[in-house]
Amino acid sequence: MDASSPLFHTVLDTVLGPIGLAWRAEANRAPVVRLQLPAGDAAETEKALTRRLASTRAAKLPPEIAKLAARIEAYAKGEQVDFSAVPVDFGPVEPLRRAIYAALRKLRHGETLTYGELAERAGFPGQAQAVGQAMGKNPVPLVVPCHRVLAAGGKIGGFSAPGGAATKEKMLRLEGAIATPAQGDLFG
Repeated sequence: MDASSPLFHTVLDTVLGPIGLAWRAEANRAPVVRLQLPAGDAAETEKALTRRLASTRAAKLPPEIAKLAARIEAYAKGEQVDFSAVPVDFGPVEPLRRAIYAALRKLRHGETLTYGELAERAGFPGQAQAVGQAMGKNPVPLVVPCHRVLAAGGKIGGFSAPGGAATKEKMLRLEGAIATPAQGDLFG
């Protein structure tokens, strides 16, 4: 990771709505530093994406990011997509968060677990509250699929992305992790 490498961003137009991506330009790779789920229209999503970044500018997608954009488009259309190999630059994060994110990235499409189960998998049994805090700080939802973490008893629980628990529920329905209603627009 080279924190001095320039940051770039784009907003993708997907079936789910505008999704923002920010990445660091490095010599041989382009790790993602932020992913912004839809926060309204494209301008609002871009504003939400860039508000926490020191300096970034819109740019054409490098090959790695173009592949990620295609995966996000496929995911938004309901296809089974694996984001586990996408390079991510988390920056300086404490070991507990890093372990939680690593364990979470191993979940398959549509697989869910509870905050307590994730704490155990990450090597921090009994730290469900710390898992919840890590989920709230996740800079790359979808790539680090925090929407797949449920409250005790399989309840949806919270979600810090725009739309809150309703967005989480929609993503879980898209993945087939919970039943889809017989009628109605999934993302409308």
